[in-house]
Amino acid sequence: MMPQLPETEPEPTKLASKPASRGRVIWRRLEHTPRFWIGATVLALFVLWALFGQFLTPWSPTDQDVNNMNYPPTILHWFGTDILGHDLYAQIVSGLQKSLIIGFIAGPAATIIAAVLGATAGYLGGWGDKVIAWLIDLMLVLPAFFILVLLYPFTHGSWVVMMIFLAVTGWMIMAQVIRNQTRSLREREFVKGARYMGFGTWSVVRRHIIPNVASLLIIDATLGIAAMILAETSLSFFGFGVQPPDVSLGTLLANGQSAATTRPWLFLFPAGTLIVLLLAISLVGDALRDAIDPTSGVNRA
Repeated sequence: MMPQLPETEPEPTKLASKPASRGRVIWRRLEHTPRFWIGATVLALFVLWALFGQFLTPWSPTDQDVNNMNYPPTILHWFGTDILGHDLYAQIVSGLQKSLIIGFIAGPAATIIAAVLGATAGYLGGWGDKVIAWLIDLMLVLPAFFILVLLYPFTHGSWVVMMIFLAVTGWMIMAQVIRNQTRSLREREFVKGARYMGFGTWSVVRRHIIPNVASLLIIDATLGIAAMILAETSLSFFGFGVQPPDVSLGTLLANGQSAATTRPWLFLFPAGTLIVLLLAISLVGDALRDAIDPTSGVNRA
């Protein structure tokens, strides 16, 4: 009899690995992007500072220390005091709070307006597209900064109204981009299928168009935060934004510019806060852009 060979177990069938989702791919790219972590860490520290920084000092933004007016940084006043004895640290924290609120609300709000109008125009075509395109072109021609200056009397000095105006005047460029992207997406099979199945315009835009341009919207919303903070600071610097007794980084810069050489702490601390904040947001936005669309530029990570 022939010796019986031991039975060999059949090799298990190797299952094909499940392809990673787009979100996971983007996150993997971000994990290996140092500037993302630097920007996100600094931005998180600024948010924590704005939330809890006021508890680190006994002074409020409106308190006056008449015995220490125009004093440089000391243990009592970490960032010094101004000509009226206000604690500069407390005022910067208060101004940072307003800047972050305006940036984190007005920036994404402008992106939402751009997404809705741009996607609707690109999907509708015809007269609907022409009307919205005309509105976009009109808003692009008009200088947004001077429009905000002209509308300032109607804000009644309210920074909340100014925040709304910033959102309403900051959506046009992205709307044009979304409109062009949508005009190519509406010829895709899944959009045509949804249309033939009887879905309405807004349903198609919300379910099929906007999710496919979400990458662009995320980048725009992130960079829009920095743009809105800079816009608010510029308006407040020239006296068309936040008004006393409220303070913002723009008003602090305006008050400290004349003393930049004689009492430099009045200008350097607000300016340094603004520059580092905008740089951190820009690093996060730049890293997101390269992670979402690696062909947008040379990946420096």
